[in-house]
Amino acid sequence: MYKDFYKPENYVNRELSWIDFNGRVLGEATDMSNPLLERANFLGITQSNVDEFFMIRVASLHKLAAANVTTTDASGLTPEEQLNAVNKKEHRMVKERYEIYNQQVIPQLAGQNINILHINDLDEKQYEFIKRYFNDELMPVLTPMADDSSRPFPLISNSSLNIAISLRRDPASQQHHGHETLEGDQEVDRPQAEPHDDRKEADIKFATVRVPEIYKRLVRLPGENNFILIDELIKEFLKQLFPGYQILATATYRVMRDMDLDVAEEDTSDLLRAVKHQLREREHGQVMRLEVEHDIDSWLEDQLIDNLHVSERSIYRVNGPVDLTFLKKLSGMVDGHDDLRYKPFKSYLNPALDMEHDIFAAIRQRDYLVQHPYDNFAAVANFIHQAAIDPCVLAIKMTLYRVSGNSPIIKYLGMAAQQGKQVTVLVEVKARFDEQNNVRWAQRLEQMGCHVIYGLVGLKTHCKVALVIRRDEDGLRRYMHLGTGNYNDVTAHFYTDMGMFTCDHELGVDMTNLFNMLSGFARPPYFYQLRVSPDGIREFINQKIDEQIAVAKSGNPALIRMKMNSLSDKQIIAHLYDAAANGVKIQLIVRGITCLRNDLPELHGNIEVHSIVGRFLEHSRIYYFESNGHQEIYLASADMMTRNLNRRVEELFPVRQDDTKARAIHIFDTMWKDNVKARVLVGDHYERIDRGEDAPFSSQDYFVKEAVSLNKEETNKEKAKRHFPTVFETLSKHVPSLHLKGKGDANGKEE
Repeated sequence: MYKDFYKPENYVNRELSWIDFNGRVLGEATDMSNPLLERANFLGITQSNVDEFFMIRVASLHKLAAANVTTTDASGLTPEEQLNAVNKKEHRMVKERYEIYNQQVIPQLAGQNINILHINDLDEKQYEFIKRYFNDELMPVLTPMADDSSRPFPLISNSSLNIAISLRRDPASQQHHGHETLEGDQEVDRPQAEPHDDRKEADIKFATVRVPEIYKRLVRLPGENNFILIDELIKEFLKQLFPGYQILATATYRVMRDMDLDVAEEDTSDLLRAVKHQLREREHGQVMRLEVEHDIDSWLEDQLIDNLHVSERSIYRVNGPVDLTFLKKLSGMVDGHDDLRYKPFKSYLNPALDMEHDIFAAIRQRDYLVQHPYDNFAAVANFIHQAAIDPCVLAIKMTLYRVSGNSPIIKYLGMAAQQGKQVTVLVEVKARFDEQNNVRWAQRLEQMGCHVIYGLVGLKTHCKVALVIRRDEDGLRRYMHLGTGNYNDVTAHFYTDMGMFTCDHELGVDMTNLFNMLSGFARPPYFYQLRVSPDGIREFINQKIDEQIAVAKSGNPALIRMKMNSLSDKQIIAHLYDAAANGVKIQLIVRGITCLRNDLPELHGNIEVHSIVGRFLEHSRIYYFESNGHQEIYLASADMMTRNLNRRVEELFPVRQDDTKARAIHIFDTMWKDNVKARVLVGDHYERIDRGEDAPFSSQDYFVKEAVSLNKEETNKEKAKRHFPTVFETLSKHVPSLHLKGKGDANGKEE
């Protein structure tokens, strides 16, 4: 029985596995096959990844530890033990991150004449430029904040960049009576202060200045592709903010706070109001991490530690600029150097799904499977756009988890409502870090006449589905899009996701039942083809695993293949262990967290796990089962994580049409062949694949080339169409039989 596999030593800790995943992203920053500016971008991504990790996952561990919770996770660690292990491992990762920054990225950028300069590197012209920039642009915006008896230590906002300053009165500056000082007291004649190097601690004052976020972190300097960090620029001229004082030391610092949204939905009748309240409150969350420059003045560091209430394990002293996320913006600021970026490509748009064609007529003929970003997301936007303007469309129902800041989907939904169509939109206002954006969109949709709902109590609605009800000539028909990723036109350019357009009758009935469940009190007794979490997807996956086990036990080959973002659910992992122990071959592609180990002797080497980290973020979810010559493939919005299976509304749907099914299997096969961006799991960690004599193969590159080839085919078809009438007309002049007779004249008018 697979419950025998529940021992802690059979599992990798979820949080430590996540740090390993971020390490694989960091590996892309050192991969010389990646263009240099893209490598810098990967380094910035590791920083933003870990920021979110501390704001949510580490914050959750802090709360459990503070409540003296001693229960253990699947790997047998208590929250306190996890906190210690996480911080210990992340300290090593920080050291590695800055070694790559200092020893590889910065020198190699300089080798391409792309320079992030320091004050001492500036020539006279550049120095004069930053002086003017400070006086004209920054000085009026900056606000020095003191910490003394009359002004308490200010609130340091989450993720904001700040400069800590120690200072004291300048003995050379004679202040007049009545002038206010930094402490808020009246100035009086005093003996001259002692020299700088003889400072007395009692005389030292603390102040902080927040670096304004409305300015870019990288300031462009005179000269091609020369930059300086704005915080370094501000430090150079800080004295102008503190006339009459000596600045003894400065240091850039940043805090990450507990930013997890904690809404007790059962206790509130107005979820929107509760979310808004939490958004305001969470800026005051406990500090999870304090980042400071490695050479920070010890007195300044003590002030920060005391006032921000951080433990030693939560202090990160970095050997370089605090907060490397600015590297994500570098590529967009550099002039020229296209060779240092990924080669752009045009995603493929099937003509049947463009605005020049009747998309509903196309879907009536067959299902369409799309894979973004290789297939253009415009296909999805066009589907909603045509639904909005089509007079035969009666209603649109849709779930929105994350959308862009200028979403065309929102515009089309509003357009549909204003044309009198019934538009129902479920907006998940608890989507992590998109709460504010989604609250704004929810209110906008309501103003445009859409009926907006916020999902079920206690559950996040994470499914990605759109339903269009249309009156066709033969009656009402349901047209659908079901996807593995968000309706976000921006992330669709760099997240790999899959979606299906269909008007399958049974799926349509299931979708109606799903939306009735989300908007009302309906509890469908069963679904024909759709599987819905909570519970439904877990039960279905367990059933499919059991079927494969039965096949293997009968002596026949059985195969389970899954692709997901994360694999952390203990019960599902134990069930996969049981399948492998019984002879089922298991192939997994897991981008992120992997709590499964594949080195247990009972598994007989039957579980192979790959992780693909590359140009695009692998986000699609595929569940595939093969035995006795029978293949079943499903796509889903859900990973094999406890939260997705138990605490979210998710969808899993079959791909059944012969050509779409073949394409979905081909997509998995192609990714499984990857030996360039894929790593392979060895016990509890991933390693680069040893290609041996095999030719290098990148699945993402393959799909890009496929899209380019399809675009070329369409271009050639268009050229042929444009050329054909010319040939026809030429022939018709010389061959009398080609002159067609009919009711119309040359202009197509009726005689």
